[in-house]
Amino acid sequence: MNRDELLARLKPEMARIDAAMGKDLAEIVNPTLHEIIHHGIFNGGKRVRPLLMLLATNLCAAELSPDAYRLAMSFEYLHAASLLHDDVIDHAEQRRGKPSANTLWGNSNVILAGDYLHTRAMTLAGTVGNAEILAVIGKATASMVEAEFLQAKTAMEIDRSVENYFSVLAGKTGALISSPCEAGAIFAKASAQERQALHDYGQALGLAFQVVDDLLDYQGDPTKTGKAVGNDFQEGKMTLPLLHALDQAEASQRDQLLALLAASPEERQNEVATAHAIIDANNGFIHAREKAESLVKKACAALAPFPDNEAKKMLLGLGQYVLTRQK
Repeated sequence: MNRDELLARLKPEMARIDAAMGKDLAEIVNPTLHEIIHHGIFNGGKRVRPLLMLLATNLCAAELSPDAYRLAMSFEYLHAASLLHDDVIDHAEQRRGKPSANTLWGNSNVILAGDYLHTRAMTLAGTVGNAEILAVIGKATASMVEAEFLQAKTAMEIDRSVENYFSVLAGKTGALISSPCEAGAIFAKASAQERQALHDYGQALGLAFQVVDDLLDYQGDPTKTGKAVGNDFQEGKMTLPLLHALDQAEASQRDQLLALLAASPEERQNEVATAHAIIDANNGFIHAREKAESLVKKACAALAPFPDNEAKKMLLGLGQYVLTRQK
């Protein structure tokens, strides 16, 4: 299933998710809060996380009830809350090619809006879902926070550990991709084996998603990604292409990269092209691409116990979408 066919098949579900969120968020009384959340939620995005929950539910032979959509949208709320908070932490000025919420409404208002979305997600998980689903979401949220602290420590110390890098990814992206998959299995009253298989699928897919994101930071089209090339390098983030180059480069190139990582963000911004050239010369981009492909293969293999059906085709197709996405 190619990318265009997959998106065409998923479009009706994306519309249903948007309609459910629109109805739910219409209850917000404060106009400023409503504006910020509407900006954060409806400023693009493919609804990957709620779609994963719905597809996992279908994969386990359960029908999609109105409650399924309400539970699914909680994962979009969590995702949007994390993006709002990330933009405050990173002092970002743009999100998906448009002004970030913090530049329009200020940090304090945006932090509060993110808190509202997080609270709303947990409320839905505990009422539409059950205690098990609430525990899965709580664990994913805690993992995301822990990963933020680890990422900051890794950048500050210029930590070249690939193990730490994947620990950050597992918390920041993997947890919020695997949790809707697992929640879908729980909602469908699936077996423990099916629940574990869907968790494993989501975890590997989430890691692949972030590795591709690392590649897009260096190789993507800014008009599609919505951020400047080399933004991660400017912020001193230790991503997989850079880590591979630091491991493989000759001493002079390694010292050059390390000196830039120890420099100011402004200096790094001026030397993005230099870093790109060193990473490319040491096959950093090739290595990261191969790793992403390996992770997608692992994700798809986790679905082997399930019978072939439309939901499985979509989940397999999402794996290929991750590898070919441009933003």
